[in-house]
Amino acid sequence: MKRLYFVCIIIALSFSSPFLSCRNGDDTVIPSAGTPVGKGFYLLNEGNMGTNKASLDYYDYETEEYYKNIFPERNPHIIKDLGDVGNDLKIYGGKMYAVINCSNRIEIMDADSARHIASIDIPNCRNITFYKGYAYVSSYAGPVQTDPNARLGYVARIDTASLKIIDTCTVGYQPDEMTVRNDKLYIANSGGYRYPDYDNTVSVIDLNTFREIKKIQVAINLNRITADSYGNIYVISGGDYKNIKSNLYIIDLQDNVSAPFNIEASRMALCRDSLYVLCGMDRYRLSGNVNASYIIINTKTKSIVSRQFIDDEAKQQIIMPYGIAVNPETGEIYITDARDYVLPGRLYCFTHEGKIKREIITGDIPSVIAFRR
Repeated sequence: MKRLYFVCIIIALSFSSPFLSCRNGDDTVIPSAGTPVGKGFYLLNEGNMGTNKASLDYYDYETEEYYKNIFPERNPHIIKDLGDVGNDLKIYGGKMYAVINCSNRIEIMDADSARHIASIDIPNCRNITFYKGYAYVSSYAGPVQTDPNARLGYVARIDTASLKIIDTCTVGYQPDEMTVRNDKLYIANSGGYRYPDYDNTVSVIDLNTFREIKKIQVAINLNRITADSYGNIYVISGGDYKNIKSNLYIIDLQDNVSAPFNIEASRMALCRDSLYVLCGMDRYRLSGNVNASYIIINTKTKSIVSRQFIDDEAKQQIIMPYGIAVNPETGEIYITDARDYVLPGRLYCFTHEGKIKREIITGDIPSVIAFRR
């Protein structure tokens, strides 16, 4: 989710088409003709804050059909549809978990049909990860607002069989993404609500006791984090969006922090030994002047091997790169484009050579992809 000062004023738009049906005036629903079959992926669209327009799309590899906003069709009894601000989406154990930030809940669906199973209330929930039968959800704990005295956040532990919260653990200020290494959960603490006094730590929770055992100082405004197959943890510092640039760091097996890569990292996706990094977006959101770069890091050598994994023509076509995912089976690269944060976004699929393979119109602020295998 974008920081509060990036929230746009929304202008209601209406669309008409003989092939589309509408819900609540302007929420387009494209019928998906039953349960998705074959391999594909879900795409969670954030929707701008306060509009209740988080939505779920689905792409079927076998039919090459893209279905927009399938949640209302599959769940007509859910009055407010998916909710306000879709922040994260993951599939685990046959269930799909959508983190709906401003609606303060985790929406749990059947991964084959996107039909509602349950929901769990967690205030200002942000991200989700899984390990050994449990889901872990980061929570800002307090209301959605900037506050220099904002409270510490926490991580909720959920039993994925009973779908009940069984424990919580207090961590740093405004915790975001998490990753697991050696039975320990590493949490990127942003402190984003306490601007300009950002947090600068990664909390470490021992998953055997579910207690925080240490904090690792890295850099301000930590938000994205992932672990590679060698046990190294990559973490992004968002900077202050003004004078301090974003950057990328490594936490090694001894919890030592590397020197920064000196790249303006914003989003990343790991596939085998390649870390794909979107760079250079965050500082330019207010002006709309984006000079993004698309970097690949070899995680075996911990070195940059490419500074432009899409071609120049494709680079010019993307207005506001926002999310990234890599299909673990095919290696296809997906980049979402939030454009102006108001109108529908775009999803681009790239070949290994960096050429656009397909372009798809999505919902508002396309963000997170979950592959269904």
